[in-house]
Amino acid sequence: MDWQRYTLLGGIAAVVLALIYQWNDFQERRAPIPDRETVVREELPTSSPATQTRADNDVPQLEAQSDTAAGKSDAQRKLISVTTDVFDLLIDPRGGDIVKVALRRYEEELHTPDRPLILLNQTRDHTYIAQSGLIGQNGTDSAAGRPLFTVAETKYALKEGQDTLTVDLTLKQGETDITKRFTFHRGDYLIDVTYLVDNRSSEAWSAAMFGQIKRDDQEPPVDVGIGVSPFLGAAMHTTEENYFKQDFEDIAEKPTRETVEGGWVAMVQHYFLSAWIPPQDERNTFELRQLSGGLYRMGFTSPPVAIAPGNQGTLSAAFYAGPKDVYRLEEISPYLDLTVDYGWLWWIAKPLFGVLHFIQSHIASNWGWAIILLTVFIKALLFPLSAAGTKSMARMRKFAPQMKKLQEQYKDNRQKLAEETMKLYRREKINPMGGCLPIMLQMPVFIALYWMLTETVELRHAPWIFWIHDLSAKDPYFILPALMGLSMWFMQKLNPQPTDPTQARIMQLMPVMMTFFFLWFPAGLVLYWIANNLITIAQTWYINKQVDAGKV
Repeated sequence: MDWQRYTLLGGIAAVVLALIYQWNDFQERRAPIPDRETVVREELPTSSPATQTRADNDVPQLEAQSDTAAGKSDAQRKLISVTTDVFDLLIDPRGGDIVKVALRRYEEELHTPDRPLILLNQTRDHTYIAQSGLIGQNGTDSAAGRPLFTVAETKYALKEGQDTLTVDLTLKQGETDITKRFTFHRGDYLIDVTYLVDNRSSEAWSAAMFGQIKRDDQEPPVDVGIGVSPFLGAAMHTTEENYFKQDFEDIAEKPTRETVEGGWVAMVQHYFLSAWIPPQDERNTFELRQLSGGLYRMGFTSPPVAIAPGNQGTLSAAFYAGPKDVYRLEEISPYLDLTVDYGWLWWIAKPLFGVLHFIQSHIASNWGWAIILLTVFIKALLFPLSAAGTKSMARMRKFAPQMKKLQEQYKDNRQKLAEETMKLYRREKINPMGGCLPIMLQMPVFIALYWMLTETVELRHAPWIFWIHDLSAKDPYFILPALMGLSMWFMQKLNPQPTDPTQARIMQLMPVMMTFFFLWFPAGLVLYWIANNLITIAQTWYINKQVDAGKV
């Protein structure tokens, strides 16, 4: 009996969902806990400078650079702590490198306010740091060593009512005084890095500034769904491509070197990035290269700056470490916003994000309701085309008995059956392909929306209602995917069923298959699909009534 079959299928589905839930919980509990403790390392490789290749050097080299190192090894040096409203940051006085960046406004995991997300860090088993220095004739950094700066304090904090925080590291180079200045701004993830050079010697001073991101290929933990892996690697602006990206394997296989006006170089991961932005009015050289020890270098070198005797000068760049905020990245440098990678359907995804952002900012402060309103907007935009397809499907459903009669009458004459079927289609204005049109229209939007939602950092840990505390992650109880499958099944019942038994069976299995795939999709995307199905159901029900009544 039918009730027994449905009861059995429901029981099997419940058992499968319970097993998936337990497996998911097991996977989360056995995930390794990353090492968060920052360590001090010496930047000199174990090999001597004389035997190092150019690719192995910790800093880039100019053609005429000498190997004069500054400072002695000091493994016990104390790191400089900087706290702002957005950063918990550590600076190594050896070289003035940024060796840790924790983003205070982003939790490492949901409901862990005491554990901010660590973007950059140097631990026992992980390296991701931002280095900068001076190279060339009077450079302070070389293959032989890095300078050891002095600092007035080891702890700095942005105080209430203070908009900027300045941290100065000083170095005496003969008769030349060098100050490496970090300037932090309230509410901003862009850090100004400036070298102030006071040349009190009797000879001209010359050096070029470099900035680089040094990182291993360790992947950060992500949770964006089955079969999906966000891009992890380097990106830069080149003369031929506004957004050129290489993963670590590509960099190891083929190093890249480009000289462009302005430009930038970035390390991109899911939701976040770090980037060096040199002066935009100079021709800077960028390089992506693999180093020894499993490390990679993504950096720039600016043209040398000459400072006459008795004069002062500056060399500067900016370093960004924070979320993929598309509007802020647009302001920092041309094409830097392309690191928010919407895929090949970016021309659909970017306007969709603009509409979603507008809805969330001006209509619905909750991102979940904003997604639902975006769905209504998309359905209204596509209604004239989708309604035509829905009407055609409704007519096919209305005249299905006549079509079945024709199939029985001409079951032994396929040519005559085709002719009579086409006559029926023309007479009743039925388009057999009309039902495919709504699906064909939705698929590019669905794919673009998928990439938009998976790249939108604003959705990370953004709650909706009840048990949905993170729209960027999968539903922890798989309730939304089950509702999506149920809505898809009900939507099928409103449309004509295929006459071929095999096609009919496949269509019956589609809700089950889609539910399985959607189990690991971001909750925000599943929410969109549920809203889309419910609107489609209402639209189909209304048009079916109109067709049955002969009004359309």
